[in-house]
Amino acid sequence: MEIMSGLTDVVKETSESGMDSCPDDIGTVEEVPEDTILSRQTSVNLVPFIGQRFVSQDAAYEFYCSFAKQCGFSIRRHRTRGKDGVGRGITRRDFTCHRGGYPQIKASDDGKLQRNRKSSRCGCQAYMRIVKRADFDVPEWRITGFSNIHNHELLKSNEVQLLPAYCTMSADEKSRICMYAKAGMSVRQMLRLMELEKGVKLGCLPFTEIDVRNLLQSFRNVNRDNDAIDLLEMCKYKKDNDPNFKYNFHIDANKRLEQIAWSYASSIQSYEAFGDSIIFDTTHRLDTYDMILGIWIGVDNHGTNCFFGCVLLRDENTESFSWALKTFLEFMDGKAPETILTDQNMWLKEAISVEMPGTKHAFCIWHIIAKFSDWFSVPLGSQYDKWKAEFHRLYGLQSVEDFEIGWRNMVDAYGMHGNKHIISLFALRTFWALPYLRCYFFAGMTSTFQSESINAYIQRVLNAQSLDNFVEQVAAAVEFKEPGPRQKMQRKVHKISLKMGSPIESHAATVLTPYAFNKLQEELVLAPQYASLMVDESYFIVRIHTDMDGGCKVIWIPHDEFISCSCHLFEFSGILCRHVLRVLSTNNCFHIPDRYLPVRWRDVSTSLTKPFQTFTSEEHAEKVQLLQSMVSTLLTESIETEERLDVACDQVAEVLSRIKEFPRLGHGCNDIGYNSPSDSLILPEVEDSDGFVHSFADGNSHEPLTLGKMKERRLRDGINIFRKRRRCSVPCCGQYGHDATDCPMMEGGDLNGDGLGFL
Repeated sequence: MEIMSGLTDVVKETSESGMDSCPDDIGTVEEVPEDTILSRQTSVNLVPFIGQRFVSQDAAYEFYCSFAKQCGFSIRRHRTRGKDGVGRGITRRDFTCHRGGYPQIKASDDGKLQRNRKSSRCGCQAYMRIVKRADFDVPEWRITGFSNIHNHELLKSNEVQLLPAYCTMSADEKSRICMYAKAGMSVRQMLRLMELEKGVKLGCLPFTEIDVRNLLQSFRNVNRDNDAIDLLEMCKYKKDNDPNFKYNFHIDANKRLEQIAWSYASSIQSYEAFGDSIIFDTTHRLDTYDMILGIWIGVDNHGTNCFFGCVLLRDENTESFSWALKTFLEFMDGKAPETILTDQNMWLKEAISVEMPGTKHAFCIWHIIAKFSDWFSVPLGSQYDKWKAEFHRLYGLQSVEDFEIGWRNMVDAYGMHGNKHIISLFALRTFWALPYLRCYFFAGMTSTFQSESINAYIQRVLNAQSLDNFVEQVAAAVEFKEPGPRQKMQRKVHKISLKMGSPIESHAATVLTPYAFNKLQEELVLAPQYASLMVDESYFIVRIHTDMDGGCKVIWIPHDEFISCSCHLFEFSGILCRHVLRVLSTNNCFHIPDRYLPVRWRDVSTSLTKPFQTFTSEEHAEKVQLLQSMVSTLLTESIETEERLDVACDQVAEVLSRIKEFPRLGHGCNDIGYNSPSDSLILPEVEDSDGFVHSFADGNSHEPLTLGKMKERRLRDGINIFRKRRRCSVPCCGQYGHDATDCPMMEGGDLNGDGLGFL
């Protein structure tokens, strides 16, 4: 067999994880340093080398695919390590020659004809391996193994393009072919025109005439008018069955569906609670219908992605995006988000500035970073990794002044004054750089780690083949993400591990969701590593204990319960920073002020929030939030000792009896029935809201004291606090502790029943 000349025979991996060395576990491995680069000159422009980095699996695949095409073979995805949705997901991927491995012998069924086709696989050992790393909190893929040894003849340039892997069309090419077909061009005219546009020789396009004809046939099989009618009928059907379902559309002069948007009742309800910060993703397109897909997504109090709405747009321009944003606001009763994240689309940027003038617009950083390899890897060469590290350092700075000074120094150091991408990034720095965004709330969605879950969420609704099926896919995705009774119960019984044993930690654990509490706990754990220096009675400098200067400025006004830090973590994520927590602990503050435990991150059950929606007063909503916080604090403080618990039970019972004397909304005070849920003590409702409580009576114990244990304790003492309190229905009595069967009034006795005792 001929072996390709001009390439280094073997470059094998030095994988940190000690994984197997070749795709099929055959042969030996020659280890080389990670910085080894193939230095021999070949006809191939770029040759894979150990340590080369990519922003994603797809980027690595495209690079290796381009390399393989120039060499004369194609590639396929081979084995992986890790699994989507488990742990860190896929952590390793192997790409092999299309002739790697051996054909599997399939058992033939009696009487069933088998295709007599010879396999092209011959056990070729050529491969490239990539492993996932996370430098600077940004996941990327690095080449750890590469071999270009083939045991078969490599194809010539005019032959390799006929391999199935290279007979592909990009989305732009499909759109052009669709446009040419509408203009009445023949297939040969299309091919010739595209050859001229791309500057390639005759017959050197990555697809053939047969491929174009097959694509056009698939277009003809789609009845667009009927699909549009079916889509509108489906939306009307959903509206008839669910008045809270909302949709809107626009038909052009040719009776063609131009735009359509819709949102479900559950989505609108989720937006009411979690629509303060959203992502509007417009990076996907339905190629068959030549329509842009836009999806509005947010994150709930448990850190789970939630769907707000969807739109399909025929054209990508400011007018179309303005229609989409205007329609979305109509769905949400005019409530605009505080912040919105999008890709770098200038038409969308202009539309947001007009339709949402009070909303802070920012660019998703992962969309920007994904383009770095194309923008800067070639001009920077071996300095690319060092420059990228400096970029991430600047991106995470606290001060705007430090960022701008550092940016100028970076441009000078790497000679990037004339680079158009650097110029554009700096001009738009207020849309992506964290020093300019920290004063705005983004619910943690600027993290590059969030991009993977968001992309996985979107991919579930991209498999439809027709518009009506597409709507069903979206509905299925929303239903999949909405937590069912089992998921809700798992959230309630979720055990939180207390690491610090501080009152602040225990208080936060009873109020926040596990997701938000874990974020706060990360800051609590790091807080003791910082020194708090008082400048005056309300001004502190907080810095790492080994530093002699610098640090964050913290303002703490105890009597107003006001606290603020120059790092702006609370404004940015809704979670207090380690600097603030350090000041609180050193100043003998044993709980977090209520305003710094946002309702947005609290563990509030749906059953408790539904009655509040009937009130529109902001003052009333604030009082409800305050009451919820007081109930949580009451429970935390009461379970410390038996005496506290006794006092709390007696006082709560007395307060409840006084509350029930007031009329309900639309009911009189005498309409309170014996079987009403409000007749029972509110402690089970607290459990439904918080899901757990913690006891700190024993300083070394963090075992949760559940309501079941409280009940056992009270029963052990001969008192059942969970038994329903009876109220007498005799008109002249109305006292608690008995009913009409044993009322003193009916027996001619006096009215000296205490009315507050538990039976």
